[in-house]
Amino acid sequence: MIFLIPLVVLILLLFAVVGSSVRIIRPYQRGLVERVGRYHATVEPGLRFLTPFVDKMVRVDMRESVVDVPVQEVITSDNVVVKVYAVVYYEATDPQRLVYNVSDFLSAVTKLAQTNLRNVIGDMQLDEALTSSLTINTRLREILDDATDKWGARVVRVEIQRIDPPPDVVTAMHHQMQAERNRRALVTEAQGDREAAITRAEGEKEAAVLAAQGQAEATRAVAEAERFRQETVAQGEADAIRFVFQAIHDGGPTADVLAIKYFEALQVMAAGEATKIFLPSGPDGLTSTLATLAEIVRAGSDTPALPNGVGEAVPVARRPAKR
Repeated sequence: MIFLIPLVVLILLLFAVVGSSVRIIRPYQRGLVERVGRYHATVEPGLRFLTPFVDKMVRVDMRESVVDVPVQEVITSDNVVVKVYAVVYYEATDPQRLVYNVSDFLSAVTKLAQTNLRNVIGDMQLDEALTSSLTINTRLREILDDATDKWGARVVRVEIQRIDPPPDVVTAMHHQMQAERNRRALVTEAQGDREAAITRAEGEKEAAVLAAQGQAEATRAVAEAERFRQETVAQGEADAIRFVFQAIHDGGPTADVLAIKYFEALQVMAAGEATKIFLPSGPDGLTSTLATLAEIVRAGSDTPALPNGVGEAVPVARRPAKR
C-alpha cells in the first residue's frame, strides 16, 4: 500500500510531462515555439512534441478575420457631422511579427481605422462622401495595409457599412431630391410637348404638301379631260359639217331650198341678243346670192365673186331680247 502512493504520483507526473510536451496544430494555425523565454521556431500544422518545462507554444490563427470598427463621428469639409460605420478584414501573414511586433493587434488596427476614417472622410464634402464609398474603401485599405505590414498582417479590404448624416441634413436632402425630381419631370414634359408639336407640325406640313399635290394632279386630270372633250367635240362638229356639206353637195340643192334654209337661219339670228343684223341690200341681191351658193354647192369649186351690191350691210334696229 505504501508503494502505491509513489506509483500514483509517478503516473500523474508522467501524464503531466506528456501533456506539456505534446501539441496538436490545426490546419489554419501556426505554432510559435519559445524555449526558455526566447523565440525558437515556427511549426506547421500536425502533431508536435516540445521539451517539457522548457518549451512553450503560442498558436496563431492564420484565417481571414474581421474587426468591427466602432461608430465614428467625422466632420466633413463642408462642416457636417456624420456617423460612419465600418469593418476591416485582415489576415496574418507572419505569425512571428504578429505576436512580437504588436501587443494588441485588434485594438491597434481599430484605432488606426478610426483615425484614418477622420482623415479620409474629413477631406470630402458630404455629397462626395455619400457617393464615393468605393474610393474611401480603397484609400483606407491602402493606408491600413501599409501600417500593418510590419505587424505581420495584411488588410484584405475595408468596407464602409453606412454614413449617417444629421436628421436636419437628411430632411434637407429629401427636399432637394424632391425638387430635382420635379425639375426633371417638368423638363421631360416640356421636351415631350416640344417633340409632339414638332411632329404635329411636320405631319400637317406633309398633309398640306400631299393635299396640294393631289389637287394639282386633280386639276391636271380635269384639264386633260376638258381638252379631250373639246377636241372630241370639235372633231365631231368638223365631221358633222363635212357630212352635211357632202350630203348637200350630193343632194343637188336648188335655189328654193337654199332660200328656205336662208330664212330659217335668219329666224335663228333674230332670236339672239344682237342689236344689229346684216342682210343683202335688195331682193335681187338675195336671189343672186342664193344662186351663187347653189352653184358653189354643185360645182364644189372655189367661191365665185358675188354680184355687185350683194353683201352690203343694212342695219336693222331691233329690241334686245328679254332675259
